[in-house]
Amino acid sequence: MTARDTVQSAFIRRFGLVSWIACFLSILSAPAFAQGNFYKGKLVTVIAGEVPGGALDAYARVLATGLNRHLPGNPTVIVQNMPGAATVVATNHLAKRAPRDGTVLLMALSTAPFAAMFGIDAATYKATDLTWIGNFDQATDTCSVWKGSGIESLDDLRKKPAIFGAVAPSGIASEYPRSMNALLGTHIKVIHGYAGTAGLLLAMQRGEIQGACAYMVSALNSSFKADYAAGRLVPIIQFAKRSDELKGVPYMLDLARTDEEKQLFNLLYTRDIIGRLVAAPPDLPPERTAMLRAAFEATVKDPDIIESLRKSGMPLVPMSGQEVEAFVKRYVSVPPDVLARARSILDAGVIESLPKK
Repeated sequence: MTARDTVQSAFIRRFGLVSWIACFLSILSAPAFAQGNFYKGKLVTVIAGEVPGGALDAYARVLATGLNRHLPGNPTVIVQNMPGAATVVATNHLAKRAPRDGTVLLMALSTAPFAAMFGIDAATYKATDLTWIGNFDQATDTCSVWKGSGIESLDDLRKKPAIFGAVAPSGIASEYPRSMNALLGTHIKVIHGYAGTAGLLLAMQRGEIQGACAYMVSALNSSFKADYAAGRLVPIIQFAKRSDELKGVPYMLDLARTDEEKQLFNLLYTRDIIGRLVAAPPDLPPERTAMLRAAFEATVKDPDIIESLRKSGMPLVPMSGQEVEAFVKRYVSVPPDVLARARSILDAGVIESLPKK
């Protein structure tokens, strides 16, 4: 073999090796490239589990803006309202019927993931089935009353009858007052069938009900800011995360007297720690979960979105998808006897609803 032949042979071997390596790397990177381009040209739907006009709907629209900006491929993102059964209808849809490819997300009330745990037959899923993407607000919920309704404090609820409204028995607007009757000796009658928090407010203004346990501080400072700021919508007890804004308003967890009651109160009254949750269907591919979580993290750090939320009075106290997942796992690991007592307290019994039109 001549020197020239030797050089050509070495070149061919080297070139062949380089080509093989390049081909191998391209094969490895193809799935990642495909994932990065998955959302390009796609339509992504954010399901809001309540009617338009409330704070949940407002956060869903913020999420839509963030996903459009921060998901690779900048997909078109729309919000679809799917009210019913305190967002259990929407959560059922996500868990059982929505495509499991990351093109459908949900914003639901914090009670919805745990509905089956508390004996709500309509819920056909478990909280641990869902894929957790994040949470906008570690929320403070309230029972709030209308000024001039005759109810001004928690003590008034212990002394005289009151009428509160709710959407459905599976929501906190129903569960909170019914559990307070059992644990604190209040005298609250709950009327079900109202159309979201806006419908409850209208019922208060009409004098049909005196209050509702349905108003997060985020909603008081955004969707219902005018009535809250004017002193017409008045919080009288707070739940979940204690709010510095509500100084002087009793905090429900402070009212537990024994260790057993503390466990029970934590179970009943802390779900709003994931008050503005974002979920995806079960069995989402891990790489798609990672993309959605990263887009959510970018959304809550987006300066324009932060400023928009601030101007709208909508709190931003976020949790990552991993943190929400850890909260859910801790929450559902409650001792069986404590859960049994909670379920007994929340047994709705005879439900009183608005007359059908």
